[in-house]
Amino acid sequence: MQEQNFKNHSRFVTLYHVIGFFLLLALLVGSIVNIVNSSKENLYSATLILVTNLLLGITLYFARAFALKANDRAIRAEENLRHFILVGKPLPSGLRLGQIVALRFAPDEEFVALAAKTKAENLSGNAIKASIQQWKADYERV
Repeated sequence: MQEQNFKNHSRFVTLYHVIGFFLLLALLVGSIVNIVNSSKENLYSATLILVTNLLLGITLYFARAFALKANDRAIRAEENLRHFILVGKPLPSGLRLGQIVALRFAPDEEFVALAAKTKAENLSGNAIKASIQQWKADYERV
């Protein structure tokens, strides 16, 4: 596996992010065309196909959103615990979730100082990641 760093840490799954999206979009367009071109006898079944497609899209969206929400909660808890272990107190209050998620890539040696700097200067997630000297890879994220 390629070593992870600031430039390549983003996770992009072609089958999900590109192919799945375009297949769902094609299914939506096809179901709309089916409704427009259906006769009165077939309108009910064509409408069911469209509703099923919309339901599939909604389900896929929320399945991903819920998984990311659970992942974000786990990251917040892990980083809060890591900060507590290193300095004996929780992360500074007021840090946004995006900042905490970015801080997870900092090694223990840089983590506490970078968390304090983030709080003081209200750094963005990308600014935090760019400030990290020794990248702590996260190969298990989803």
